[in-house]
Amino acid sequence: MPEAKANEDKNPMQDIYLEKVTLNIGIGSSEEKYENAKEILRRLTNHTPTMARAKERKPEFGIKKGQIIGAYVTVRKQEAAELLKRALDAKDNTVKPSSISGNSLNFGIDEYIYFPNVKYDPKIGMFGLNVNASFARKGMRVKRRRRARSSVAKKHETISREELIEYISKRFNTKIAEEE
Repeated sequence: MPEAKANEDKNPMQDIYLEKVTLNIGIGSSEEKYENAKEILRRLTNHTPTMARAKERKPEFGIKKGQIIGAYVTVRKQEAAELLKRALDAKDNTVKPSSISGNSLNFGIDEYIYFPNVKYDPKIGMFGLNVNASFARKGMRVKRRRRARSSVAKKHETISREELIEYISKRFNTKIAEEE
């Protein structure tokens, strides 16, 4: 009986949800690689990728300000959950605890062919990519909206690492690996 009471008392605004998933591929300074990276992201997400430009000049890497250095795509809602599930499958449903911080889960995938049902294309070559999943609590729109913006309590805004680990473990059936 006390267990049922605890479930009734739980505030639904404390629930965590997946806000968005962003995939990005860094290419350096080659324009040909940019087209290949765009094609990979388009195949993985069925969305049109956007170019990432250099914000500052890095002469030691041969990068000029404004030069295209990568491609990225952001996916939201139900498609985001499906994409994150596929990305976690590519990592054998295991992530390190150090990948979880600041309301987000970040990890890299060495080669795009690790995604389920994706085949190698010799015209494109091999690319690795980064996956960033952002999580939030219900009610965070109040802080970001344009009209009638308001503050949100720090306790509500931040999601603890333990809460996020529990959510990811249950929702995506993911194991948290031990740190080495």
